[in-house]
Amino acid sequence: MPILTSQCCIAGGGPAGLMMGYLLARAGVDVIVLEKHADFLRDFRGDTVHPSTLQLFKELGLDDGLLTRPFQKTEHLSVSISGKAYKLADFNRLPLEHGFIAMMPQWDLLDFVADTARELPNFRLFMSAKAEALIEEDGKVVGLRAEGEDGPLEIRSLLTVAADGRDSRLRDQSGLEVEDMGAPIDVFWMRLPRAADAALDSMARADSDGFLVLINRGDYWQCALPFPKGAADTIRAEGLEAFRGRIGRLAPDLAPVTGEIKSWDDVKLLTVQVNHLKTWWRTGLLCIGDAAHAMSPVGGVGINLAVQDAVAAARMLAPGLREGRAPDTMLTAVQKRRDWPARMTQRAQIAAHNRVLVPVISGGAPPKAPFILKLIDRVPVLRGLTARAVGMGLRPEHWPHDS
Repeated sequence: MPILTSQCCIAGGGPAGLMMGYLLARAGVDVIVLEKHADFLRDFRGDTVHPSTLQLFKELGLDDGLLTRPFQKTEHLSVSISGKAYKLADFNRLPLEHGFIAMMPQWDLLDFVADTARELPNFRLFMSAKAEALIEEDGKVVGLRAEGEDGPLEIRSLLTVAADGRDSRLRDQSGLEVEDMGAPIDVFWMRLPRAADAALDSMARADSDGFLVLINRGDYWQCALPFPKGAADTIRAEGLEAFRGRIGRLAPDLAPVTGEIKSWDDVKLLTVQVNHLKTWWRTGLLCIGDAAHAMSPVGGVGINLAVQDAVAAARMLAPGLREGRAPDTMLTAVQKRRDWPARMTQRAQIAAHNRVLVPVISGGAPPKAPFILKLIDRVPVLRGLTARAVGMGLRPEHWPHDS
């Protein structure tokens, strides 16, 4: 079995893992990143690149290159409730060069980061390499074993990072305790054709048939239909025609194209989880991104929180790793920096589940717009505040200009 060494080994080539790997390598750390798939081409993943992330790419001098990749610009968010539209957020009111959400397929984002990182001599990315097990010695994690394209391999490192998602294999092996916060919804994802003259901005629609989110992906809408947790089989049993009818009533302008949903294979199920680790680390091991805190899709914040975790961890851990020192004393500081914004965001998502989504998707009388939404719709400065909350989040991270 080949044995490789690095100062840091990262399991998972998603936004958290690739960004941390790139930033550590940029700071002079020898890094190996493992991605279990052969490419990044998978649909219905987080595609909303928020202004906080675009600002970070600007600080890194990478924003121009990133924005050459395909994306749709969302400058406003709105919601239609029982047929009446309300403006919710104006991102162009943010004091930033990139005052918008970039609706970019995640594979394009990841390809860009990977291509940029590969230019650094101390960055190694192994595709089709699945992390299988932690290597422990005297109670300390000293690396991992993986299954690669050419067979098993072993990687020894000062720090092992679990960035392998909400179903993290390494986290489960670590013995770290996961606290489940509960999620009362699941989501069906699908795509439907988008007319060339359709509205540019993504939006949400709510009425007595439920709640539907439409995300502008250029020539098609990426659609999300939340429903009560565990009800997927019940909805499927009602039949595809009933499902198409529900989508058509929620979005009448899409009714003529719902026939593009030809089978249930065109409808993907996301089982929503909201949880977090009580402790993100053990000696020699750190969990970040969804491996540390699985997020609801509400607000599209998951990818951005993962990137923020990566930035904070790389910035705080690079000096020690670069000098060949185990960073154990800094792992607590990383969690202290990032745990609060993750937990506060999860609490906001749970409040949105319970106070907004559940009453709507449970059926009954047509929903009514709350007073605060009516006020935001009427007062432009308030739409700037909601844009700040959604687009920048809590405790946005930055990268030193000289690194």
